[in-house]
Amino acid sequence: MGTRGAAGRRVGQQPPDRRGDRARADIVEHQSGLGSRNGFAAARQFEKVTILFTDFKGFTSISEKLSPQDLVREIDKCFRAFDTITSKYNIEKIKTIGDSYMAAGGLPVPNSTHAEDVVKAALEIRDYMKSYRTESGIPIEVRVGINTGSVVAGIVGTKKFQYDIWGDAVNTASRMESAGEPGKVNISENTFNLVKNKFDCFYRGEISAKGKGSIRMYFVGYKNASPETTKPQ
Repeated sequence: MGTRGAAGRRVGQQPPDRRGDRARADIVEHQSGLGSRNGFAAARQFEKVTILFTDFKGFTSISEKLSPQDLVREIDKCFRAFDTITSKYNIEKIKTIGDSYMAAGGLPVPNSTHAEDVVKAALEIRDYMKSYRTESGIPIEVRVGINTGSVVAGIVGTKKFQYDIWGDAVNTASRMESAGEPGKVNISENTFNLVKNKFDCFYRGEISAKGKGSIRMYFVGYKNASPETTKPQ
């Protein structure tokens, strides 16, 4: 028989990762809004949230001009600024993938100001990046896309687990970003209907979405600060 330690475990046997389990449970409880059961959270439906995506224009070309260390430093600097801005408006950062940043308002605690909050954050992100230059003087332009709708939220994975959201509203927000233009905030009609009385919104056309038909898009800006486009008739 093997030798046992004071806690009754065999010598050399790894102790249970109780701190990891507790950390997971804490994240689940804080971010899911559901509490936890054995360290896991049930999925939760949110009927109205507003999702934001950002992406850097020409990121591949920019990355070729920077060393790996400089590239990571520049992305970190930008995303830290985005974190500060989204936190200011109580927006939940969801994740980053490469040079893309994703966040959502109206969860894990639902609220009635999520669309306005996310648009305000998006405009601050846009303004921050307008004057941004890398240490070697390279400008980085950002596209921002926003959509409002229902999502399912929950924790996924057992290693590097994270709070994530899924649903058609997420896909549409991503389409708003990819169909946008650098230096502008592109919103869907769903979001437009919630913020049109608080911001200047300018119709800019439609895109087709599988299973949804055409989606109207709008550039959004601060009141009385018209972007270089025309208003809808």
